[in-house]
Amino acid sequence: MQERHLFEYAVLRVMPHVEREEFINVGVILYCGRQRFLKVVFHLDENKLKTFCEKLDLDEIAANLMAFERICEGGRAGGPIGLLDIASRFRWLTATRSTVVQTSKVHPGFCDNPAEKLNKLYQQLVL
Repeated sequence: MQERHLFEYAVLRVMPHVEREEFINVGVILYCGRQRFLKVVFHLDENKLKTFCEKLDLDEIAANLMAFERICEGGRAGGPIGLLDIASRFRWLTATRSTVVQTSKVHPGFCDNPAEKLNKLYQQLVL
């Protein structure tokens, strides 16, 4: 039997009017320290988002989500945050903020394979 590992995840959300607290889930970020795993997957459904709020700047939202991806990968491409250790990068990405792209609260769990779990959460919570 495979060893189960503690993981944490958060849902990425687009919240065009922060004060209204209405949002659409667009991705999931998952961190598993024991497996040194930090990855984000996302999808921007342009029709859904434009129906939700026609004035959204989808290019800007895509750029913000791609920054999440670069930070998860680590290294210079992720800027100063990309140079932090993996746990600090996850904490920074999931910190509470009042921006159009936000994350949910962090949720824990156990899994055998973080990549498979990320895909399952993405299927359940975004698509």
